[in-house]
Amino acid sequence: MSELISTASSAKKPSNGVTVNTVQMASRFKPPFKHWRPALLLLPFSVVFFFFQLAPMLWVFVNSFIYDESWSVEHYHEIFDSDFLLQSFGNSISIAMWSSVVGLAIATIGVASLRRVDCKIRDWVVAFTNMASNFSGVPLAFAFVIILGFNGAITLLLKQWGWIDDFNLYSKTGLTFIYIYFQIPLAMLLLYPAFDALRDDWEEAAAILGANKWRYWLHIALPVLSPALLGTLIILIANAMGAYASAYALTTGNYNLVTIRIASLVSGDLFLEPNLAAALSVLLMIILGFVTAINQWLLKRSYHAKR
Repeated sequence: MSELISTASSAKKPSNGVTVNTVQMASRFKPPFKHWRPALLLLPFSVVFFFFQLAPMLWVFVNSFIYDESWSVEHYHEIFDSDFLLQSFGNSISIAMWSSVVGLAIATIGVASLRRVDCKIRDWVVAFTNMASNFSGVPLAFAFVIILGFNGAITLLLKQWGWIDDFNLYSKTGLTFIYIYFQIPLAMLLLYPAFDALRDDWEEAAAILGANKWRYWLHIALPVLSPALLGTLIILIANAMGAYASAYALTTGNYNLVTIRIASLVSGDLFLEPNLAAALSVLLMIILGFVTAINQWLLKRSYHAKR
């Protein structure tokens, strides 16, 4: 009787070989364009990306080589021969570098402190940082004018206390202060996940071996965080290089920055040279592209990528 049951069950159940072959044959006959169906959802985004990102970049690149309705590199010669236009790049790079370094230093100290506070305070600070990172442009410039302008509240208090004689918000120093302000929240948001790579037991092990906190940060924490710190610094530089609204609203276009020069050549009342503005834009895109390439290289060398 048991032999009959085993024979019947073996007749009903296919062997492993038959099952594997059936699965393999079924996997070969996949419905056509199965992976294209989700890709169709990206079609609207692709259309928008092409018309509002790639097409303008292509137009800028092509028109930068048009001079008097003919192909030429005269605009690039004009840029490199003009001290005024080269000064705009120098001012933009200088403000971007100073604001990025100071903003990164403040953000690093802030994020390192956040890891040691209560979770509720940490969540509140992160939420405030998210909000502050979106506070830029004309509202930010107007706020700084009220606070640190010639008749600003803090400026008048510092003069009354005798701490400062004069402060010009509309100078390079004032622009650097504004840039530092909107660099700090961005740097904190970028660095906050990177600090998860630091383990608490590393500091404890270093202390057991006789290392103080300075040696721990110098020889352990900073080497681990260095790719993230450098990558964040590069992103901050790119962010500051492309900033326009805050600087224009504060100085009304009187300070020589490359973004202000591009805008004045496109919408200026006296000199309207869109092709020269296109050449300036191409050079700015080259700088930002180089910065982005360095950032991607640093991301591959980061601690999270190696894990």
